[in-house]
Amino acid sequence: MMQLAGKTALITGAARGIGRAFAEAYIREGARVVIADIDAARALETAGELSDMALGVMMDVTDQASIDAAINAAIGALGGIDILINNAALFTAAPVVEIERADFDRVFDINVSGTLFTMQAVARHMIERGQGGKIINMASQAGRRGEPLVAVYCATKAAVISLTQSAGLDLIKHGINVNAISPGVVDGEHWDGVDAFFAKYEDKAPGQKKQEVGAAVPFGRMGTPDDLTGMAVFLASDAANYIVAQTYNVDGGQWMS
Repeated sequence: MMQLAGKTALITGAARGIGRAFAEAYIREGARVVIADIDAARALETAGELSDMALGVMMDVTDQASIDAAINAAIGALGGIDILINNAALFTAAPVVEIERADFDRVFDINVSGTLFTMQAVARHMIERGQGGKIINMASQAGRRGEPLVAVYCATKAAVISLTQSAGLDLIKHGINVNAISPGVVDGEHWDGVDAFFAKYEDKAPGQKKQEVGAAVPFGRMGTPDDLTGMAVFLASDAANYIVAQTYNVDGGQWMS
């Protein structure tokens, strides 16, 4: 039996990587999926590649008008939103003494403000609709601790964990479950950029940091987007109805809580 049959999910940053893997898993479980991404062309392309159960829309999570337009398009086309995954995010790294205010503002705008105000807009729709819903925020093991070169990104993901707790406690009275997934190191095209930051600041050869972090995972390798889909399906399903304001580590054993 498909766990998400008849449900509609909106996934931000879904044109590639982890977001795309979530979309594929949700479609397999019977959901219709809105592929929301700042890259409108790639969102449409991804939706077309996946299924006629997918809809591609442009969404810039730093722009409230764009958030509202994408949500309204999803509601107009598919009738409502039952599930939200706040997946859109940006990574940055620098020593504390080199952090630039513009970079700080941009990363917080996407990772924290984008998560909050997309969640708020979808929650308002869910409350008005009166059928409850599931909201899943993407945190990170970086939000569980500090890292010398990753102060800004770590702070944003700690904020996502905190927002998940507060929103979860506030929205459950409306039948809306808010929880989060905390991945560890996940392989994919984004890791080329992450690796480049560490190559610059730690004087490492290209690819060296990626090899090192993969070897350090207790499971024995970096994660893949598909390693996260089981938790994403579970938290969106009826099996998770009694789970509120939690952040689940899916990281191959890197963090224990």
